[in-house]
Amino acid sequence: MTSEDLLRLLESHWTTVITGLDDDDLGQLARSLREMKEEAAAENPPGVARAVRRLRRTLSALPPDHPVSEELGGHRYASGTHELPSLTTIDAVIDVLGTPPPDPGELLRAARLRLLAAPALTEAEHAALHHGPDTPACLIGLRDPEHGIRYPRFQFKAGTAEPLPVVRRINELLRADRDPWGAADWWLGGNRWLGGVPADLLGIVPDDDLEHAAAELVGAF
Repeated sequence: MTSEDLLRLLESHWTTVITGLDDDDLGQLARSLREMKEEAAAENPPGVARAVRRLRRTLSALPPDHPVSEELGGHRYASGTHELPSLTTIDAVIDVLGTPPPDPGELLRAARLRLLAAPALTEAEHAALHHGPDTPACLIGLRDPEHGIRYPRFQFKAGTAEPLPVVRRINELLRADRDPWGAADWWLGGNRWLGGVPADLLGIVPDDDLEHAAAELVGAF
C-alpha cells in the first residue's frame, strides 16, 4: 500500500475514523498529516515514510473490525518507496479532518448535516410509510432538529414508500435501529470494496455483493 493509497483510505472513512479515535489520537493524526505534507513538499521520501509509519501507528487504535483496520491488516507500507503522495490528496484529508487538531463534536455535526442533505421521503410518502402495512423497523430514520425524522430515499422503490428488501436486510446487519447515523454513513459514503457509494449501486451490482460488503464490515461472515 502506497502513501497515496493510505490517504485515500483515510479520506473514504473519515467520519468513522473520527468517532473511533480519542482526542489524543486525533491530534497525532493531524500532526502526522502535516508532517507528511511538509516532507512531500520538500520531496523527501524518507520523511514521508516516517510520517506514514506514525500515521499507521495512530490508526492502529481503531477497532479491529473497522474497515481501515481491515484494509491495513492486509497490506504493508514499504518504507523504502520513492513514491511521494500528491499534495492535493494530503490537503484533501487535512481539510476534512481539520487543522489544528479537529473538534470531534464539530466534525460529527458536519457529517450528520451531510447525511441529512441526502434525498429523503416526501411528507406524503412519510405519512404513507407510517400508516401502511410496512413499519419503519429496520429502516434508517435520521432525526433532523428542524424537520423531524427523515428517511433517506435510497431505501425505497422509486416513487413509493415501499422499502427495498435488500436494504432492510443490510440495515439489520448494520443495526440501523441502534445506530442509524452509522448505517446511513455506510450507505452514503464511498466503499472501496464495492468501488462506489452503496446507495448508488442499488440495482446495479448484485444484492449479494452489497450484503457481503456490509457483512464484512460487521464481521457476520
